[in-house]
Amino acid sequence: MTKSLTLTRRTLLAGAAATTSLIAAPSILRAQSGPLKVGVLLPRSGAQAGIGQDCQRGVDIAGPILKGLGYPDLQIINADTETSVDVARSRAERLISEGAQLLVGAFDSGQSTAIAQVAEQKGVPFVINIAAAPPITEQGYKFVFRNFPTAPMILGDAFANQKELFETAGLAPKSAVLLHVNDTFGTSMQQGVAGVLPKFNLSYKIVEQIAYDGTARDLSVEISKAKATNAEVLLLVSRLNDAILLTREMVKQRWSPMAVMSMGPGWYEDQYLKTLGKLGDGPISFVPWYDPNKKVSKLMVEALAKHSPEVNPNTNHVYTFEALMIAADAFKRAGSTDPKALADAIRTTNITDNVSIGSGIQFDAKGQNDKLKNAAIQNRGGKLVTVAPKVASDAKADLPMTAYDKR
Repeated sequence: MTKSLTLTRRTLLAGAAATTSLIAAPSILRAQSGPLKVGVLLPRSGAQAGIGQDCQRGVDIAGPILKGLGYPDLQIINADTETSVDVARSRAERLISEGAQLLVGAFDSGQSTAIAQVAEQKGVPFVINIAAAPPITEQGYKFVFRNFPTAPMILGDAFANQKELFETAGLAPKSAVLLHVNDTFGTSMQQGVAGVLPKFNLSYKIVEQIAYDGTARDLSVEISKAKATNAEVLLLVSRLNDAILLTREMVKQRWSPMAVMSMGPGWYEDQYLKTLGKLGDGPISFVPWYDPNKKVSKLMVEALAKHSPEVNPNTNHVYTFEALMIAADAFKRAGSTDPKALADAIRTTNITDNVSIGSGIQFDAKGQNDKLKNAAIQNRGGKLVTVAPKVASDAKADLPMTAYDKR
């Protein structure tokens, strides 16, 4: 079933069934053997359903923006990975068999790794929207491209921005504890900390590292262990559901570190802010973000406000939108829906009029955009403010964080 995508049309469909929608484009470009069929794989159900559905908003708002920028037609085919590596693999195979000429997805590193293997085997370009595990672009793949920072890139910027924030606030914490989810992303981040942290000469030392199951319903033991370290800073690599559980446990156990600092998703997401109210204020997330000074960023923020006025713009929207921009840009330059021609075009991508922080979108020989930069954002009154780096900030960090029992 094919339908036109408009500002008010929402294309999110849960479950395994795939559907299609058309992103409109100027008629001058319709002669290009298209539209390009783009399979968008996201976890629309399962443990990561909320994040996958949020990524879908980046798809929903893309049409009018890409049209205004002069990009050609994209025919979107939505598929649900069900937060499963095996399902992600089978859905990718199905999309390709149904005619998808390019794949986008899948938020999660494990699922994206499975899709990458299928895409490479089938010779179909795969543009990763969000996934940070370094090995994905270390396999010598020719059809896999990632417009998202690797775990070491995220960590490097996180520690650089932490150093800036502590110096600005006149603070010098001596100890930190690291809590991390034990999935592919969390483990990659944990492994990268030891190698990256010493390069930044931060005042604190990590006194303990605690792994936990992201699907656990009780994290009281983990918070008890973390509190027992008497660490001044809590470092986190989490997901949405566990971020909420961890916060509630900190409140219950009356533990308020000087700073709660997340190097990943969960803590800045709308569901976190809405669920916890004033108890959600304070955490600082060090994440890939958008540059509010860029023209296309403003277009994205405006479009999202019209489409979902209750939603704050975030990483999920930014990089899902940019993945479709990359697809449309490659299609425009290739003038063909042939997967090999599209992959060749993606390798020469040079988009400077984009959304994310950094000099733009280009890919190195491994298919990685190494020009990306991250920001530090803080929860403030149900909204998100950028507190670092200074060149992209619009507020000063609230440090030390206000204690939970003082709110």
